[in-house]
Amino acid sequence: MHIESQERLRILSLSPKPAWAEVWHLRKIFIPRRSITGRLLTGQVWRRHDGRRWIYKKYTEHTG
Repeated sequence: MHIESQERLRILSLSPKPAWAEVWHLRKIFIPRRSITGRLLTGQVWRRHDGRRWIYKKYTEHTG
């Protein structure tokens, strides 16, 4: 019984995110995706994994 409870705790415990999951990546997408605010995005977007799914933000090019 003790081994089973340890196994359950191991499965349910939160493991740390991989380093790449905490970084925004610039991606080009062709299939529309929903942004953080709910808008549809295409073209170049910022993408990051939150541990469960991909999160997208609009990419705006800064000139300066």
